Amino acid sequence: MKPFLILQLRPETDASDDEFQAFLDKGGLARDEVHRIRLDQEELPQDLDLKGYSGVIVGGGPGCVSDPADKKSPQEAKIEAACLSIMPRITDEDIPFLGCCYGIGILGHHLAPGVVSKERFGEPVRANPCQITKDGQIDPLLTGIPTEFEAFVAHKEAMQTLPEGCVHLVSAPECPFQMIRFGENVYATQFHPEADAHGFETRIGIYKHHGYFPPEEAQGLIEMCHASNVIHPATILANFVKRYRQV
Repeated sequence: MKPFLILQLRPETDASDDEFQAFLDKGGLARDEVHRIRLDQEELPQDLDLKGYSGVIVGGGPGCVSDPADKKSPQEAKIEAACLSIMPRITDEDIPFLGCCYGIGILGHHLAPGVVSKERFGEPVRANPCQITKDGQIDPLLTGIPTEFEAFVAHKEAMQTLPEGCVHLVSAPECPFQMIRFGENVYATQFHPEADAHGFETRIGIYKHHGYFPPEEAQGLIEMCHASNVIHPATILANFVKRYRQV
């Protein structure tokens, strides 16, 4: 089969490895069905053939596309540039794409520079109540998911308005644009479809000094994660793989 391309942005190996395993487990993918690239360690191949993949999955990360250039580390700037470099081909050719958290920032920034910012809609670490919109109820990636479900979020920036050409699929009370689609095959979520309580516990420990929450709240947040009912977002990954897997 054509493999799925998984692009990862996290420079922390424990977080990156845990996220990668979650993509495999939740998507129903074997290790030999994917091509993993850690953008903190590798360059994108100059001859990268996106048509040679069943689809592209972009993970989350601590960077923010809306930060001024002089506030980004060289590594963050390199990762962002690499992600943005493939977006014209993704959107022009409607290549299957699923951007998770940071991925909605990349897609939004590509489609409408300035639409992603820290002005409104940032969310702390929590299990978010989400609602599937009318358009979302007929979208194949949301098949099998109840109209109301919980999903893990933690982000400083968010999409402020819906870019032209996008369809609004999932909303939430304090951050409206939780999942969108551009064209027929380009998707992005603000929440983390791959994350479960164990994964978020790992990230809370790694990112507790990155400004998402006061470090002394870490244990309480871990307990909140394990008490939550986040079970449905993983279906999005499974549906994405099932829909686009090419043998």
